[in-house]
Amino acid sequence: MARAVVFAYHDVGTACLRVLARHRIDIPLVVTHEDDPRENTWFARVADVARELRLAVATPDDPNDPGFVARIAALAPDFLFSFYYRRMLSPALLATARRGALNLHGSLLPRYRGRAPVNWAVLNGEVETGATLHYMTAKPDAGDIVAQRAVAIGPDDTAREVQDRVAAAGAALLDDILPALVAGTAPRRANDLAAGSYFGGRTPEDGRIDLAWPARRVHDLVRAVAPPYPGAFVDLPGGRLAVLRTRRLAAPPPGAASSTGIYVQGERAFARCGDGAHLEILDAAIGGAPAGAAASAALAVPR
Repeated sequence: MARAVVFAYHDVGTACLRVLARHRIDIPLVVTHEDDPRENTWFARVADVARELRLAVATPDDPNDPGFVARIAALAPDFLFSFYYRRMLSPALLATARRGALNLHGSLLPRYRGRAPVNWAVLNGEVETGATLHYMTAKPDAGDIVAQRAVAIGPDDTAREVQDRVAAAGAALLDDILPALVAGTAPRRANDLAAGSYFGGRTPEDGRIDLAWPARRVHDLVRAVAPPYPGAFVDLPGGRLAVLRTRRLAAPPPGAASSTGIYVQGERAFARCGDGAHLEILDAAIGGAPAGAAASAALAVPR
């Protein structure tokens, strides 16, 4: 029986932990994070699933602390798995796995290495992303690739919708490849970093909309950071409007504004963007409360 220490967080972590349990992998320890009370924790908790499966749980502040590395080494794992765990694992920690340390990343590597890969893919208007199981090295998302599975991104999909598909694809990929990985027959190919891309983490401020942008860029930003992520926003003369969902229009609505900005036609709110194209604002908020068309338009009027 193969033995694995699992570093995991998020929905991907819970789904993949269940896959390992179904395959009867010996899991002496699950390493996860304490939830941050400042964060919107909308996803399933790895610690809860681990306890349901009667697995030991650790939540170290620093998994690379020499004392914790020694604890992992004493468990003599064949594999380490990282499923959306948020900390880089040191070379010393990776070396404790006799048969290799593997990570499941939410993109089709080598594209979108780094942080928030699904959000970046949606923001950049990609039509496809996916999940990649790869070996870990000192560099992030740089090791040899074992398996990949693609998922489609529709033109109006939010990052949450895509993330759910990526989580399902990652769990299915692991379910398929795990027998070969344990048997030592799984494929392994080089991760060509020169052919890919790297992106850093995102902050709430990165959701700021500039209405001088083309309509597609605004639309892609809105869906890339739509709830449960922090959301896109535009600062108007009367205050801040959170723009939570938009729709691109093939043609301006009747009586459309002739200058860039937020405006209203009847019960509907719109934005005219820098390229002259228009978006309908389908969902918005002011101060965390739902905002209708009239409230949205009121913010656009100088006070």
